[in-house]
Amino acid sequence: MNWITIALVSFATGVFASLGLGGGMILIIYLTLFAGLPQLQAQGINLVFFLPIAAVSLYFHTKNKLVEWKKIVPVIISGTIFVAIFSFMANAMDNTLLKRIFGVFVILAGIKELFSKKEKPEAQPSASDDNASQ
Repeated sequence: MNWITIALVSFATGVFASLGLGGGMILIIYLTLFAGLPQLQAQGINLVFFLPIAAVSLYFHTKNKLVEWKKIVPVIISGTIFVAIFSFMANAMDNTLLKRIFGVFVILAGIKELFSKKEKPEAQPSASDDNASQ
């Protein structure tokens, strides 16, 4: 792996992850297909890579009032429990099976994105709108 390729993949992963678009898929695909790492190791690297990106993104999204904490706390709690359970299961799986499951997940996520209708986000009032109404 040369450092330019690593920098480009890291940049793309960081951009997509901070936008909530699944940058981990890019990193995992790169690590397994091009860098030759086993699926489980690639997933572990992805988790370590994701933590600082998630922290920075969460800070800015919270600052911009885009995070509804009352709604996400139950998801965080249940997600943490299921991550622990499925991490143990992933450790027990064969690498080939894990790759296939991940591949099916990526394909299904792509199909969903291709055929889902996008809703227009509600317009956020800007500071200039607030000043005009006063």
